[in-house]
Amino acid sequence: MNAEIVANEPKTGTFQMRINPEYKKQLEELFAECGMTLSEATNVFFQMALITGGLPFNVNSNPKVVLSDSSVACLEKEFRKGLESSEKEGWISEKTMRGKYKQNR
Repeated sequence: MNAEIVANEPKTGTFQMRINPEYKKQLEELFAECGMTLSEATNVFFQMALITGGLPFNVNSNPKVVLSDSSVACLEKEFRKGLESSEKEGWISEKTMRGKYKQNR
């Protein structure tokens, strides 16, 4: 099955798991803010696992580490693009910008 079309496939299989009731409630509220049910969010997770060929995020003993190598690479690329753009287009420094902002207040 092609991972890109998992969301369009019929959902006739079942999956059960045990979860802390309070976590379940918090997750349902969190995903509702995104317009999804817990079941839909779980399907998104499964689809991303198929697309990435594994867990769609890093598992680390440090809970603050959440960016994957590809995310870091993407951020670095965007940072370089911004830096190159600022050098070409003659953008002003943060210090100069802050000075101008203070003058206009």
